Amino acid sequence: MMEMKHAAEVYALTFYIHHRGDELSRQLAESFRQQAEQKGLRWCAEEPDIVVSIGGDGTLLQAFHTYFNKVDHVAFVGVHTGHLGFYADWKPHEIELLIDCMASHPKPDPHSIVEYPIVEITAESDDGSETFYALNEVTLKGIETTFVAQLNINDEKFEMFRGDGICISSPSGSTAYNKALGGAMIHPSLEAVQIAEIASINNRIYRTLGSSIVLPKHHHCDIYPEEGKRLLLSIDHIYKEYPKLRGLSVRVADVKVKFVRYRPFPFWNRVRDAFIGNESN
Repeated sequence: MMEMKHAAEVYALTFYIHHRGDELSRQLAESFRQQAEQKGLRWCAEEPDIVVSIGGDGTLLQAFHTYFNKVDHVAFVGVHTGHLGFYADWKPHEIELLIDCMASHPKPDPHSIVEYPIVEITAESDDGSETFYALNEVTLKGIETTFVAQLNINDEKFEMFRGDGICISSPSGSTAYNKALGGAMIHPSLEAVQIAEIASINNRIYRTLGSSIVLPKHHHCDIYPEEGKRLLLSIDHIYKEYPKLRGLSVRVADVKVKFVRYRPFPFWNRVRDAFIGNESN
């Protein structure tokens, strides 16, 4: 019993830092690592308990994709070195406080962990099947010509789309490209995906809903593009070109991404601060 207690006492929380690469972020990352190790935290790139993202939302998206294969047990926390982001809770001058919070919890406290739904897509082409996961959004666009596709919901034909493309966003990603397309902002506690049109063309032949739609977890959407067209698929910041894409299946993923919240920062406060401002009118 004494040996088991001692083993628990000497465990040190492991962390890794993913930074944007600019001078400010690099210096902050070096300072963070030095101070964290002085507080007893252990650097570990292979199996970190927490991945600290220093930069912006794009930096955290990169960190998410780097560690997606460990998403079941890795949690993320963001430090922003630019404008306030939706995934970054901390400012550069607060890193000492963040380190103290991390050092005071040998393992991330379950009560400080929030989980966000993510998008799962499966692409079928002549080369086989590939599955991808997106924290923010997935887009499918034509490269040389207008994008034309049939959209099925739960294996039933829904509409024929013609336009620039389709955007599929997670709830946390609903504040990004989806919002610019006129889509709704969805609270990340809701397990859903949102499908928004990108510059749809409506006429007698092609008729679309004209607004975004939200699918719950037990629904799925299949997109069947016109044959013989080169298409560009984006998964957050990752781009793939498909010369012969047969179809794309979209749904809410079974896995979620974990974020460490050492202090409350409600989603709607983030929305207000980003788009409205916190000064009273």
